[in-house]
Amino acid sequence: MSKLKRLVENYGNYIATPWSEAAAAQRVIFCVYNENDELRLRVSIDEFELATKAKGHQWCHFDLTNTFADWLASQKYAKSYFQKPQLINTLLPKYAEYIAAQFKEHIASAGADNSTVVAVSGVGSLFGFQKVKDIVDKLAPMVPGRLLVFFPGSYENNNYRLLDGYDGWNYLAVPITAEKIY
Repeated sequence: MSKLKRLVENYGNYIATPWSEAAAAQRVIFCVYNENDELRLRVSIDEFELATKAKGHQWCHFDLTNTFADWLASQKYAKSYFQKPQLINTLLPKYAEYIAAQFKEHIASAGADNSTVVAVSGVGSLFGFQKVKDIVDKLAPMVPGRLLVFFPGSYENNNYRLLDGYDGWNYLAVPITAEKIY
């Protein structure tokens, strides 16, 4: 069985357990996979949806991949930022706000409730612009059910590392890997 099939299976086993009331940070699930499997995972997202619905929950998917390009293109001085990219750093807090607003609108239009898994993919596109932890902290309170983050990187000793590119961070989320559910 492939790693992604095991990841879907482990996710399905976890999502089948009864849900109890919990704080926003405790309702977050990270499906951690090797960043080299990003394209394979994207093709498999429908399998996560099927596993979720088979356990009696609703599904909503939000993709972060193009949010930076969409946000930057909407800026009044976008052309200037392309000419002087070092100026973008001053605007990055507004990018996080843009993500939160788009996310809120998306889950509202999907009718997400306390039985809905809201999946977020494309977090690798945040690398260098935003910290995943900061974005998850903004999004998690908006989700009444469970927030599922597809996380390309690694998890070891309560430490997440996005794209294995730099030191990671600790987070309260439930990590699910192809090897096990923690």
